[in-house]
Amino acid sequence: MNAGGAGEELRVLIVDDEAPARSILREYLERVPGVRVLAECRNGIEALKAAEAERPDVAFLDIEMPKLNGFEVRELLDAAIAPVFVTAYDAWAVKAFEVHAVDYVMKPFAPERIAAAVERARERIRLRDLPSGDAIAAAAAGTRPEGRPLERVVVRDGAKVHVIPASRLSSARAQDDFVEIRSEGKAYLKAQTLASLAAALDPARFVRVHRSHLINVDSLSRLEGYAKSGFTAILADGTRVPVSREGHARLKRLLGGGEGLG
Repeated sequence: MNAGGAGEELRVLIVDDEAPARSILREYLERVPGVRVLAECRNGIEALKAAEAERPDVAFLDIEMPKLNGFEVRELLDAAIAPVFVTAYDAWAVKAFEVHAVDYVMKPFAPERIAAAVERARERIRLRDLPSGDAIAAAAAGTRPEGRPLERVVVRDGAKVHVIPASRLSSARAQDDFVEIRSEGKAYLKAQTLASLAAALDPARFVRVHRSHLINVDSLSRLEGYAKSGFTAILADGTRVPVSREGHARLKRLLGGGEGLG
C-alpha cells in the first residue's frame, strides 16, 4: 500500500451498486492529479475481493447496497484503507465518522467536493491515523438503527465472507484480540472484543455467563454442576461453556426465576 502523501499516487476503489454513480465518481476522481482508480465494484463482496487483490489506499463506499452495506464493508476491509462514504442520505453521517470515515460526501457529487475528500484521505494516510480492528467492529455494530440489537454478524475468513444472522449464534468466547463465534456447529474468528459484541446483541437473548463467554439462551440445553464447584452450560450443539457465579445469577434473572438452574 502506498503512503499516499503529496506527489505520490493515491490508489482508489469505487464501491456503489448504481452504475451512473460509479461512472460520475470515476470521472471526478480521475480529474484529481495523482489519483488512480483501481476498480469499480457493484457490491460489498466484489469490493472485498478487489481490495485483497489491488491493495487500495482509499475506498469510496456507498452505504445502502445489497449483500453487504457500506458499514459492513468498512468493518471487513483492512483498517489501513481510508474510507470515504458517498451516499444520497444524510442520516448516517454521525455513524460514518464513528467508524473513522475520512469524509462523508452527499450525492449528487460535485467535482470540487470529491477533490476535497481526496485531500482529506491523503492527510489521514500521511499521519498514519489508523484505528484498530476492534474499534471499527465495535463502532460498526453501533450503526444499526437506534434501539435495535444487532441482527447479523459479518465475519471474514480468508477470501470468504460469512453473514450470520444473530439468531443463529449459539455462543462466543474471547480469544485474545479476537472473539470466536459459534453458529450451527461451526466456529469463526472475528477481530472484535467479546464486550463490544455482547453490547450489540439482544440482551433478552444473549447473556455473558463468564468473563470470557456468552451464550444464546435459545441454544441452552441444560446446566451441569453445583453452586460450590461451579456450573457448565451444555448447548444444543454439545458445546460446554463455563458459567461463573455472577454469570449464573445473570442467567437466572434472564430466564425469570431460574427453574432448573440449580
